[in-house]
Amino acid sequence: MLRALGYLGRVKSPTYALVEPYADLRLNLYHFDFYRIKDRAEWLSSGFREHFNAESLCVVEWPERAGDLLPRPDLDLLLEYCGDTENPSRRATLTAHSPAGEAWLAAALSRWRSS
Repeated sequence: MLRALGYLGRVKSPTYALVEPYADLRLNLYHFDFYRIKDRAEWLSSGFREHFNAESLCVVEWPERAGDLLPRPDLDLLLEYCGDTENPSRRATLTAHSPAGEAWLAAALSRWRSS
């Protein structure tokens, strides 16, 4: 996703930093990993709430760790491994939850089908 947005630098996992910002793109992208979030108070004191706005794209791993503190996403992307060990494959399931998510999903599917 970062490469498609024109990012050429090293892509790092936010596992220990909890967030990796990519503000030098056409938009502000924040990649969060909430695996290490222990409770609501930790998320509330983190200052992350300010990043969830109309000018930013927030990609969140382990969103359930923040509970109901996150706004409802425009789009959910679930990545799953399926198949067996000899024939592994991956499946992506995208679910829109807003008009913006529906528009993005329709545009992405249109591009994918035409290529």
